Amino acid sequence: MAPKRLLVVYDFDWSMADQDTDRYIFEVNDIELRRRMEDLEDRMQWTDLVAMSLREFHERGGTREQIESALKNMPFHPAMVRALKGLKQAADPETTLFCLSNANSVFISTILQDKGLVELFTEIVTNPAEWDESGLLELRRRVDPAGVQHGCKVGCSANMCKGEELKAFFERHKPEFDQVIYVGDGGNDYCPTLRLRRHVRQDTVLCRRQKGLEKRIETEGPKDGLQCQVVKWTQAWEVEEYYKANCS
Repeated sequence: MAPKRLLVVYDFDWSMADQDTDRYIFEVNDIELRRRMEDLEDRMQWTDLVAMSLREFHERGGTREQIESALKNMPFHPAMVRALKGLKQAADPETTLFCLSNANSVFISTILQDKGLVELFTEIVTNPAEWDESGLLELRRRVDPAGVQHGCKVGCSANMCKGEELKAFFERHKPEFDQVIYVGDGGNDYCPTLRLRRHVRQDTVLCRRQKGLEKRIETEGPKDGLQCQVVKWTQAWEVEEYYKANCS
C-alpha cells in the first residue's frame, strides 16, 4: 500500500549537492585557508573552524560575491533537481521535504534559490549564518556552546544532534508520517537513521556509497538495532530512479 504522507529528509553536502560547501568555497577562493582547515580539522570543532576561516577570508579581502559565485557554481546534479521537483509535483503521496544539515543557512539557501528549489522545503534546520554590513559571513553553531548542550550518545558533533532534530521535526509535524526516507552520506547522518522505523511501509535510508554513513551502518547498525531499509546509491540519477519506482 502506497503511503499517503511521505517525509523525505535530506542532508546537504554530498547528499543533495555533489560537493562539500564548507570546503569548496575555499578550494575555489583561497587554497591556503583550505589547507589550514585540513591541518586543524582534528583539533577544532568543525563549525568553529569554518567560522574562523570565513573571518580570515574576509580580513584578506575576500568578498561576499566570491563566496556566492563559488556556491552557485558548485556541482549540483540536474538529476537531483528533477528528483526534488518531481517529488513535490506528484499528486500522491503528499510529500514533505526537510533539509537537515551541518552546513549553514546562507550556503544552503544561496544554492537552493539558484536552483529554484528553496520553496520546496518545509523546513531547513542547520547552523545559523548571516552577512554583516561589511560583507563578513558570520557563522554560529546551532547548539550554542555557552548554552545547554545536546545529550547525544551516538556521536553527533557538538553543534547539532541530527537525531534530536529529526525527533523534534516529527513532534512539530503531527500526525505521524506514513513513511520516511532519509538521504545522507556522512557519519553524522547515522544518528537520525536510528529514529527510522520498520513497519508496513518500511522507512528507508538512501545511503551514498563509500562515505562515512555506509561504514557506520555496516559496523554499528546491527548492534544499535537499525530498523530501516538501507538502499545504497552513487550518482544522483539513481536517487531520481528510486523515487520514480517507489514514491508514486
